[in-house]
Amino acid sequence: MRAFMDADFMLHTEAARKLYHTFAEGMPVLDYHCHISPEEIACDRRFENITQIWLGGDHYKWRLMRANGVAERYITGDAPDREKFQKWAETLEMAAGNPVYHWSHLELQRFFGYHGVLNGETAQKVWELTGEKLAQPQMSARNLILRSRVTLLCTTDDPADDLPWHRKLAADDSFPVQVLPAWRPDRAMNLEKPDYPEYLQRLAEASGMEIASFADLKAALRKRMDVFDSLGCRASDHGLETVSFAPASDREIEAIFSRRMSGEVPGEEDCRRFRTAFLRFAAGEYAARGWVMQLHFGCLRDNNRKMFRLLGADTGFDCVNNETSARHLAAFLNDLEENGILPKTILYSLDANDNDMLDSVIGCFQSSGAAGKLQHGAAWWFNDHCAGMKKQMISLANGGLLGNFVGMLTDSRSFLSYPRHEYFRRILCDLIGQWVEDGEYPMDEKDLERIIRGICYENAVRYFGFDLA
Repeated sequence: MRAFMDADFMLHTEAARKLYHTFAEGMPVLDYHCHISPEEIACDRRFENITQIWLGGDHYKWRLMRANGVAERYITGDAPDREKFQKWAETLEMAAGNPVYHWSHLELQRFFGYHGVLNGETAQKVWELTGEKLAQPQMSARNLILRSRVTLLCTTDDPADDLPWHRKLAADDSFPVQVLPAWRPDRAMNLEKPDYPEYLQRLAEASGMEIASFADLKAALRKRMDVFDSLGCRASDHGLETVSFAPASDREIEAIFSRRMSGEVPGEEDCRRFRTAFLRFAAGEYAARGWVMQLHFGCLRDNNRKMFRLLGADTGFDCVNNETSARHLAAFLNDLEENGILPKTILYSLDANDNDMLDSVIGCFQSSGAAGKLQHGAAWWFNDHCAGMKKQMISLANGGLLGNFVGMLTDSRSFLSYPRHEYFRRILCDLIGQWVEDGEYPMDEKDLERIIRGICYENAVRYFGFDLA
């Protein structure tokens, strides 16, 4: 019987162990998509206890606690932090096979030196140990990033945000990690939202111009893109339920926009047309600026309306949406290609059944513009477990070139989340190591080193064009 989460955790063959410990283990981390607060980095936030840094904002853990019958008071409510942690520890012991079980113990090992098991009985011991560690200077937000060997991270930022914390970080030579904004314009695109007119007023103020038409909206967004670009932005990100393609004329889009500004609630077909026009405009800007377009789709959000009214969005009530259409996705990418505005693009579907479809569609639009110009993004959200990561990589390997994959991202709000890169790297090395053991790929250390190091770090540096000299 193997020891619990030892140095060779998840590495099942000699080849896998060699690949991980020789090539992957010491690689730095590039986190090109996360939700960490730039303000907390700039202010070098300190955390009083493990509940603050672990349970605050982590809807992965919240879902598991609800599944364990824990009252909301101990999840997002006003219960004391120690009691919340106890409920989490009692939940975690039931989470056999869940990636959060592995992530939690990796984080305890890497940041707190705790190699035991967290459960209801050990909760007090872990609470005291982590509290003592968090009181030390090396556990501040910046130092946690540095300890994780992060060289660059991209936050997720709204076009109306003036980016004060990014400006402060850019001028701070004492912190060597690049913290760059990433463009997330969902609120500018989501015409159907009740607060859309109010949001446009915010955007108008940020851009210094009135927004009375779709043409005005595009002009305001270009002005904000210029600001983002000046602060090093090289990536956009869009959160979609699904990718749809419903082209319409400029006149039709202006009419839809005008009706919305007059207070009319748009129908689904008008929303589809507007989203198509918006994404087409955005993609053209990204292509011209050399930005990468990331499309996250296949998510059905805020399904429990009662809890949405109580807690708001991003609180653990989203699920997989199985409506992705290959026809619509291919038509959208083809429209961009036909018009010479297809940027580097990463596609992430929350529905793992889309893997083979994505790899076949992506293969239709690769070109000499970049190695792996179109990417099948890392297994996302409900899929970032061992089976999901292997399924995504096997599909990519079968349908394309795994060696050009840009690898893992945290997609997290936690400063302790970086062992997820280690988790991914162990799975990657175990997968390729098994192919080597089975004689399906040679034990050619030069080629294997290039593949492993590329997927872990170097491919993303090249793909996004980050300056890490």
